[in-house]
Amino acid sequence: MSRLNSALAQSVTTVQTPQYNRQKTKAGIIHLGIGAFHRAHQAWYTHHVMNQNGGDWGIIACSLRSATVYQQMAEQDCLYTLLERGNTDKTELIGSVQQVLVGPENPQAIVDAIAGESIKVISLTVTEKGYCHHPATGQLNTEHPDIIHDINHLGSPKSAIGYIVAGLKARQEKNLSGITVMSCDNLPSNGLVTQRCVLQLAESISPALARWIKQNVTFPSTVIDRIVPATVANDIALFEDKLGYRDEAMVVAEPFSQWIIEDNFANTRPAWEQVGAQFVTQAEIYELIKLRLLNGTHSLLAYAGYLAGKETIADVMQDHVLKKLCTAFMQSAASTITAPEGFDIKAYQEQLHERFENPGLKHRTWQIAMDGSQKIPQRWLSTLSDIIETNGDIRFFAFALAAWMKYISGTDDQRRAIQVSDPLADDFAAIAKQCAHTPTEYVARIFALESIFPQTLLNINNLELFTCEYLREINLNGTLATARKLLR
Repeated sequence: MSRLNSALAQSVTTVQTPQYNRQKTKAGIIHLGIGAFHRAHQAWYTHHVMNQNGGDWGIIACSLRSATVYQQMAEQDCLYTLLERGNTDKTELIGSVQQVLVGPENPQAIVDAIAGESIKVISLTVTEKGYCHHPATGQLNTEHPDIIHDINHLGSPKSAIGYIVAGLKARQEKNLSGITVMSCDNLPSNGLVTQRCVLQLAESISPALARWIKQNVTFPSTVIDRIVPATVANDIALFEDKLGYRDEAMVVAEPFSQWIIEDNFANTRPAWEQVGAQFVTQAEIYELIKLRLLNGTHSLLAYAGYLAGKETIADVMQDHVLKKLCTAFMQSAASTITAPEGFDIKAYQEQLHERFENPGLKHRTWQIAMDGSQKIPQRWLSTLSDIIETNGDIRFFAFALAAWMKYISGTDDQRRAIQVSDPLADDFAAIAKQCAHTPTEYVARIFALESIFPQTLLNINNLELFTCEYLREINLNGTLATARKLLR
């Protein structure tokens, strides 16, 4: 079967194809972190802007870790197919990505690309851990190995923050116009977090560079939402049989998509609002709603579901106990939110249930469970802090923390080993081994990790006690039985 490429795309009649001339379109965006989510979200929006209006908004995409995506896309002229799975399937060829660069192979190429005269926007989807910051405080982690490297060797950066600072330094030296740095990751006030980390690293390099960044670079916050499970070999094979060409870079997504952007750009930008994005003065409340209701519930379902032997979120939602737990947890989180005028928070929760239940999406619980140490501070702990402040019911969050602690200990309810993917996985494993027969000490040691838990949150309203009790119950009777007891 033929591999997708530009020549083949001209003959495809079963898929929507780009309506702009890719060869004559200049790059206007550098994107750090060319994973499936970017291809299904920001690149998809940008593709539709160029379909509608044209414009020089091609994307130079950068992989900061491996050459995998480059290998998938380079042979396809950076074309790829987006498959929307819902009640009916929809496919289209996306052409907004022009080039893929691989940081470890040629870091200077990325720095030079950021300093290109046509570039107006630097965007990021590098996941929470990619910011090399302390999730509990939002400050740059100056002891992170990549940050230490970048401070001493900025000419060949390793971290996303290092690439941005190196590229901005090159722009300063070339006396180029202002530029926008736009985070599209699930972080509270992601623009402010990015700005803080960039300025802290820049200050350690050159105070003059930090001053230039303050004067010439903006950092709008964004809210991004689309469920994009990892593409698996079976997806590629089924797609090949159906449409008649092989696409190693295809992505699968749900039909729903949301992008809320603070209108704070240093230069021109694509007219994303014409293709469904929403521009606002402040994104914080929308970000809070999504983090607490969608992302927070997603994490709960991932940990509880995986422990109970559920492979996907749709599988989790087929279990009446876990579905009821989903509703109760979401309602608890919603009690901490004052929605903006005109926003129906109850309808939003109902919509989330429908999205979680989508059988076409094989969104693996293991995938969502990755990097919990970087996620739960913003997905759970800020909500929990608000619940504690109002003397609310903390039980659902204590259960969630217990499920997470069981997960990171390395075995599920059937005592099968879990491959824990987390920056602190080795620390978790060591604590679990040392406290194998003393759950109370294990919980206390995990709560003592200040990079995750603000210590002001602990020992209030018996949080540690409740968490320990739920963990003991999970160890003895399993996750489903513990959740059933909680829901009585």
